[in-house]
Order: sequence, then C-alpha cells, then structure tokens
Amino acid sequence: MDSRLLHYFVAVAEELNFARAAERLGISPPPLSRAIRRLEDELGVPLFERTTHRVALTEAGEVLLPEARFALDALQAAGRRARRAAGPDRKLVLAVKADGDAGLLEPLLEHYAARPGALPVTVRLCAWREQPRLLRRGEADAALLHEPFDRTGLDSETLLEEGRVAALGSAHPLAGRDRIALADLGLRPGGLHRFLEETHGAGRDLAQLLTHVALGGVTAVLPASVAGRYPRPGVVYRPVTDAPPSLLAIAWPQQSRSLATAALVRSAATVAATARGAGADVPAPADPTLPPTGERRTSGTATGGPATQPNPGAHA
Repeated sequence: MDSRLLHYFVAVAEELNFARAAERLGISPPPLSRAIRRLEDELGVPLFERTTHRVALTEAGEVLLPEARFALDALQAAGRRARRAAGPDRKLVLAVKADGDAGLLEPLLEHYAARPGALPVTVRLCAWREQPRLLRRGEADAALLHEPFDRTGLDSETLLEEGRVAALGSAHPLAGRDRIALADLGLRPGGLHRFLEETHGAGRDLAQLLTHVALGGVTAVLPASVAGRYPRPGVVYRPVTDAPPSLLAIAWPQQSRSLATAALVRSAATVAATARGAGADVPAPADPTLPPTGERRTSGTATGGPATQPNPGAHA
C-alpha cells in the first residue's frame, strides 16, 4: 500500500473536507480525489460517504484511520531511528514527565551509566501522556510513565506500585483527618482516571498544581511518593484508603532490537528492586540480567525488555 495514499487519506479523514485537505497537503482537490478513489479501489471498500454537503467516514474508514496513523508514525520512526544509529553521536532518549519518575530517574541513570558500553542518555521532559506518542514516532527509545496509557505498538514493564494520597490545602475541611476515602472527594474508584486526566492534563506541572492546591483552588490525587519528595507550605497529604494503586512503568517500541535500550530497561528493573528493598511497594524482578536469546516479556513484574535477538546492526 502506497504510504502517500495513506497520508492523503488521513488528511481527508481529519478535515472531512476535500478542499481543506488539499490545501493542507499543498495539492489541488481533483488529484486528491483521484488518489482517494485509487486507495478505495485498491482496498475494495468505500472509505468516505460523499454528498454535495458533507464528507463522512464509512465504517471501513473509521477502522482504517487509527491504523493509517500508526503505520505513518512507524515509517517516520524507522527513519528517525536509522538516522540516529548512523550518526556520529549515538545516544538513548528517555522520555519522562517532570516529577513523574517516583524518584527513580537519577538512580536509573547512574546504574545504567555504570554498565559496560553504556550510551549517553538524553532525558526528554514531556507533557502529561505525551510519552507513548514520542515512542511511536521514534523520538524516544524508552519512557517512564504511569499506567494506564495507550499501549499501541509498545511493550512495557511495571516498575513501581504505590498507594495514593490526596493533596489538600491546609484549610481544607478534610485536612484534619488522618486518612480519607475517594467518596470524601466526591469520586468513585472507576472515576479516578478521568479525574486525574482533568487535573494533570490541564498543562500544569507539579509545582503549579501544588500552588493551586495551597491556594484552595483544587484538590489533587497523587502517588504516595510525592508526599515525601515534595513537602510544601500550605499543602497537606492524606492517604486515600480505597484508591487503586499508582503504577509506574517503563515502555519501549515493540519493534525495538536495541541492546542499549534493553540494558536501560534492566537497569530500571534493578533500581526498582532496590527501591522495594528500601520500603517502596515494587514488584521484584525475577532476574535482572538480559533474558535468553529471542525471549520477550511484555507484562507482569519488571523482568522484561526489548527483544535481544542477535543482530549485527543492533543500535540505540
């Protein structure tokens, strides 16, 4: 399937207007329309319902759209990774949201740097939920992120499991309690994820969020490790007894064959095990070494990593 046709299809699907899509692509509408017809003929199904007043995706078009986006991202990612592998300054890129590493980032970098043949690691600070997109686009080799997240095209291992706390302004009516429940915050366990998206997805970093909490403008639910790492005047932290645990994971592209990325994942597992021994609730890795040739683990405790099949061209 011609990637150019997929690119054209995505533009029309997102604009739902051939004239606007053509302008976006820098071509005229007639060749765009012919290209879409060619793609429909190749697939044997209509992708759009066209009338004089509207353009809408068919059921087949709805199915193709996310797949086409993923395929185009994968092509771009392959090019980025190839260029990086051929460059003079090979390195790994680790994506993480600022203050979203549960204290693992620095010991992880130190542990990995001590490995023989370790590559330099560039930490890319990113926005809430941005890490999966960076991995799929080839802009990062691995990422620390909290579950749940969009796993399309990704493998991952859970590193940390910890309870949650409510961050409250010191004048908040609940601040005098030793512990609280989700119902006290007007939440249900099934509604916590949406609440977190609304709270953390508003462009705030942790410093901004805690400032709003101290001023009484918002209540936040955070991983328990935040309470010890970020004491703040005017903010109190109280355990939320019935909240589902906060899960920190490391993720990487499914197609990765990078031994350097695999080694970074192993370092993350080992550092997480050390944190567990220090009192954090961390799943213990069964074996911090690289798995046998060809073995891939994609879920469960932190024992996995990118596939480590022999590959003379393996790169970062």
